[in-house]
Formats: sequence, structure tokens, C-alpha cells
Amino acid sequence: MNNYCGTSRIAGCQFSLHPMSDRFADIILSTLNEVDTSKVWKETDDVSTCIRGKMVHVFDVAKAVFLHAAKTGEHVAMNGTFSIGCPGDSDADVYMDETDTPLNEEKVKSISQVAGCKFALYPLGREDYMDKIYEQIDLSKHRNVKVTSTHYATRLDGEVHDLFQALHESFELVQNHVSHVTMTFSLSANSPTNKS
Repeated sequence: MNNYCGTSRIAGCQFSLHPMSDRFADIILSTLNEVDTSKVWKETDDVSTCIRGKMVHVFDVAKAVFLHAAKTGEHVAMNGTFSIGCPGDSDADVYMDETDTPLNEEKVKSISQVAGCKFALYPLGREDYMDKIYEQIDLSKHRNVKVTSTHYATRLDGEVHDLFQALHESFELVQNHVSHVTMTFSLSANSPTNKS
């Protein structure tokens, strides 16, 4: 039996976008304007952007933000945390009534972008949390994603669409078995390090 902490299974993502460019403000603002966020609750301040709603739309918006920023060709980094089941997280539950059709997928599917990603899953409130992670995640099925281990995280390399699919599926599988789950991630695209 699952003991869900909140009143709904609203998902969220708090992220920061870091374009390594003197045009960083324009890139961030134009990216946020270009992405359709009408199916999520959104709040942006000087530190980060928070989006909340159905899991499918939270991942859709996060992926679209990164792709639109990265298509500029500038070195762009994005880091943040996905969460579901946070105690008392019920504000903006109205967004849970949205249909499951992602609004940004059609617009971004033609954007081809390679990136690197490190992520870590944290099923909370379970002593057997590592077992839950190992039970649910099989990254080997994502054949287009290169998977390597690193300290405190797992590294993924490949097309951004494939990376987000792996992140989404991993997060969704674990949250089906644990009431409160968070997942940290860091993405980097167009890094000069990869060009040397």
C-alpha cells in the first residue's frame, strides 16, 4: 500500500538555466517565452524557475526549455530537481485536470541536440531505497543513450530527446513504488570541452 504524502500526485521541477554567453538574459527570457507552459503552474525569479503539474507536462516543458536554449549554439547548462509526493504539495492542483497531450513536443521534435547529463534518484522515507532504484531502472534498454557510472550520480550521453526519455521513465517507475521521490539532474550542451 502506498502512503502518498501530498493530496495529489502533482509533479514539479525547480531548475536554473545557465547560458555561457554575454547574451544570457536574452537567451533565458526568449526561451521561457518560446515554450508553451499553459499546462503547468510556473513561477520564475532571479534564482530559478519552478514548474508544477502532471508529470508528462513537467518533463515536456523542462525538455523544451533546454532544447530552445541549446539550439542557440551557445554552451548551455541546466540543473535542477524533479519531485513528486512532497508533503502538502497540493497548491495548483487544478493543473492535474489537463489532458495528457504534451504541448511542446511537436515544436521541438526537429531540434537535434547532443548533451551530457548526470542524474541521481532519491526515493525518500525508505531504508531499502537502493533496492527500489535497482528494481525499477534498467537504463540498458535506452540503446541510444551511453550510460556510465560516476560518483554520486549516473551519467547519460546522447540526444536530448533520448536523455529526457530515460530521465522521465526512471523517475516515473520509481515514483510508482515510493510515495516521495526527488531526482537531481545536470545537463550540458555545446560545451567547448567536448570540442577539444
